[in-house]
Amino acid sequence: MDQEKENNSENMVPGPNLDLSQIVSAIRTCYDPEIPVNIYDMGLIYDIRIQPEGKVSVDMTLTSPQCPVAGSLPPEVQRKISGLAGVTEARVNLVWDPPWTPSRMSEAAKLTLGMD
Repeated sequence: MDQEKENNSENMVPGPNLDLSQIVSAIRTCYDPEIPVNIYDMGLIYDIRIQPEGKVSVDMTLTSPQCPVAGSLPPEVQRKISGLAGVTEARVNLVWDPPWTPSRMSEAAKLTLGMD
């Protein structure tokens, strides 16, 4: 749970039928094919908002605007979240502010990639 607080803003409010950990688990199955670390631990997820009626909104970024998976990764995240029980709508917003930096990565991700 500490990693979830570290990567995301504090205004995440779980809905009655959804658990934040379910959404994070779904997001952790998404990878940039060039990087052996899931996008959550890469720090690409900036915010997750859950409304009581099951609407989920995610703000995410990419490592750069020229990222080759810019067209495929956000829709993949949306599909994975949409497939969860209790989700009535999923939206993924691609944001560029603040820009992603390696400092947003989890310690486990840095270790996996050989970064100190």
